[in-house]
Amino acid sequence: MTHEEQLIDGGKKERLRELAVTLIDQHAAHVIVPPEREGPGHWFGSGNCAVGHDGALYLSGRYRNFGDSRTGVGKGERGKELALFRSTDEGANFDHVVSLSKADLGQAGCEVLSIEGSHLQFHRNGVTLYVSTEKAIDYPDPVADFHKPGTGVWTIDRVNAASIEALPQGTITPVVSSNTPEHLHVKDPFLFHAHEQPYLGYCTHPFTWASSNTAFSVNDRQYTGVFPRGPVWDVAMCRITCYAPVPRIGRFAEGERLYLCFYDGAECVRPLDEHPEAVKRPRGYSCEEIAGLAVAGESAPLAPERLSVWHAAFISPWGTGCSRYIDVLFTDEWAYATWQQSQPDQSQPLVMHAVPMKEVARILS
Repeated sequence: MTHEEQLIDGGKKERLRELAVTLIDQHAAHVIVPPEREGPGHWFGSGNCAVGHDGALYLSGRYRNFGDSRTGVGKGERGKELALFRSTDEGANFDHVVSLSKADLGQAGCEVLSIEGSHLQFHRNGVTLYVSTEKAIDYPDPVADFHKPGTGVWTIDRVNAASIEALPQGTITPVVSSNTPEHLHVKDPFLFHAHEQPYLGYCTHPFTWASSNTAFSVNDRQYTGVFPRGPVWDVAMCRITCYAPVPRIGRFAEGERLYLCFYDGAECVRPLDEHPEAVKRPRGYSCEEIAGLAVAGESAPLAPERLSVWHAAFISPWGTGCSRYIDVLFTDEWAYATWQQSQPDQSQPLVMHAVPMKEVARILS
């Protein structure tokens, strides 16, 4: 039996699909952090949830206000602030805890122009925040002419501190950067463990911003092209945002550890005009991606199997259909799913849907 057959044997594929659809319930989700303003281009999200040392639920994300990097950051604020929130009532309400500004995340005189994806991790020594920022860095010589005034290069840093509250004064360490034109921009980090080894996943963009791709850093070694863009709806963009370990219950109690892999995809970089008689559907495009599902096994964590081949799996019923930056956290009592969801006014708040683990166990049994 091949590795691929083992991943889907015994109806496991359909169980995972059912679990994912139950978690990412577009109608049952509720807004937990709204953007600062209404309308297109205003968002909050691109982070994750984690359980803190105090047992509370914490989440990270960035406030983004309208702006367009195609003409330089002077057109709008764009990613203006990274914010952290705490919930002591199992995700029903979240209170703001601390913020990190662009100035807080700058280092060695390198100006931060924008803030994007982040990942929060608690450990015995305190807390670590992985964050991607656009810095005032020049493009490498071979593609220097493509560098638009007022923009920079995206890199990923790590901020270490003893507590959440101490993060604004935490130690900032560069983690991932690139001067390779085809993978020049690196951003939107997420973390998971396989065989007790940390895997840092992230998104890459070429110097032309013509696509979005997934890469990993393992023991400081970079692996690009890990999850190739798909053949249909995700032909332009394919950005994994979360590896959620499937709970070891029911049919999944034995055998290889599996991961639900959620990813953002898009058919095009910019909106395309549809034929008036064509089937109406969200195509997904830059900043308005829709989402898909894949599954990976611990024996080959960097070889996920795509489950959303012909169509996206997760589409908002409102606005542009955008449904992106999915994150899933399993605890003893709840499975928490969060994502940015397009609204009727085309803003993107962070929404959450919590599913009791008893229901998760029923699905996986």
